[in-house]
Amino acid sequence: MESIVGRISRMVADGLLKPGERVASVRQAARDNAVSKNTMADAYDRLVALAVLEGRPGSGYYVTAPVPSPAARPPPHVTEALDLVSLLREQLDQRHAIRPGDGRPPTSWMEDSELGAQFGRIRLPGGARGVEDGYGNSWGYLPLRERICLSLGERAIRCGPEQVLLTLGANHALDLITRHLIEPGDTVFVDDPGYYPLFGKLRLAKARIVGVRREADGPDLDDLSAKLAQHRPKLFFTQSLAHNPTGRSLSLSVAHGLLQAAERHGFLIVEDDAFADLLSPSSPRLAALDQLQRVLYVGTFSKTLSASVRVGFVAAHPRLAEALCDIKLLTVVATPDHVERFVYGLITRGHYLRHLRRLRNRIEMAMKKALDDLNGIGLSVAPPRDGGFYLWAELPRNTSELELCQDAARHGIFLAPGSVFSPDRDASRRALRINVAHAGHQDFLAFMRTAINR
Repeated sequence: MESIVGRISRMVADGLLKPGERVASVRQAARDNAVSKNTMADAYDRLVALAVLEGRPGSGYYVTAPVPSPAARPPPHVTEALDLVSLLREQLDQRHAIRPGDGRPPTSWMEDSELGAQFGRIRLPGGARGVEDGYGNSWGYLPLRERICLSLGERAIRCGPEQVLLTLGANHALDLITRHLIEPGDTVFVDDPGYYPLFGKLRLAKARIVGVRREADGPDLDDLSAKLAQHRPKLFFTQSLAHNPTGRSLSLSVAHGLLQAAERHGFLIVEDDAFADLLSPSSPRLAALDQLQRVLYVGTFSKTLSASVRVGFVAAHPRLAEALCDIKLLTVVATPDHVERFVYGLITRGHYLRHLRRLRNRIEMAMKKALDDLNGIGLSVAPPRDGGFYLWAELPRNTSELELCQDAARHGIFLAPGSVFSPDRDASRRALRINVAHAGHQDFLAFMRTAINR
């Protein structure tokens, strides 16, 4: 079905199907595509949901007319923020069938495991039988917070449940931190390249964003020192392990240098550890070295469990955690208690641990194959030290990143260009973030082999 949706979408985008033109009936299209009528009807429904087609009862399906853009223009900082999430929008809309640029593992890696059965029959611990009445605790489900404290203890991060605030995934945690600590005009440091959805949040907050060059072993301490001579940051947002987008991880020496700089210059560090449950608990973490004095530690189950299970957390100094809870109370009141209970049940019944073992094996096999395939077609890709989903592929100097991504889209291939991951949209970066789960698709490899050998 995805290939049908992608092909018809491209035909509309390329002008082969005109606005207002009637497409083949479900019966005829099913015959043409050698699929069942139910599959074809589902494909048309998907195209309607994507606003590519519109259904007219009793008449059939037609190509939608373009919607005129509104006259009013958003403020510049909103425009910048929305521009930065264009890559995220494609990950949600999924208009391309081949997806090496995706930031998430395939749905099948999550549902095609014992978790699939668990999602189908939600049983909540604590005697609950369904969705509980009321909002729940604004801090989040206490037994899950206590369980998170045990996990953090294994990573040498000592904290109590009064320091752990449950959120709607890591992005919600970053949003709460931004709302509480950043005023318009404040300077914040970020990894460059770094986590692009964060840049959008910071633009909305009207923060001044300064990128610190990211190297194979973490933030470049020389570049950090040079930037600190020019700026006084309030926060430094970073990902220590299985870094998005490069896949690289922090070394112990760089971790110490970063914390020393934070102490000397008086800024806080936000450590996003989205893939922690897939990585060794003994890997260097800023929060373990700092014990949540200057570091706010963000985690999530959405990257390892399911993107639709929006459960994350932030662990911080007790005063900071309490202030973040107040912001959460004002903005969303509480997070879904029944979802948090469900995650807690998966953990305590052993389902989550068994799922993680299977997921680690899948990532390890996909990583090995991706490195062989990508290096085999002439791309320069270094293996990351830890696990994670991402590889950072440098493109040849004569490659136009923009033209490459546009050409790939015409072939139904979704790429994640390196410039998106730079806070200043550095057009000279010439790189791709590649998800190892999708890196072995033969059409993608054939396309890239041709593109880089032109």
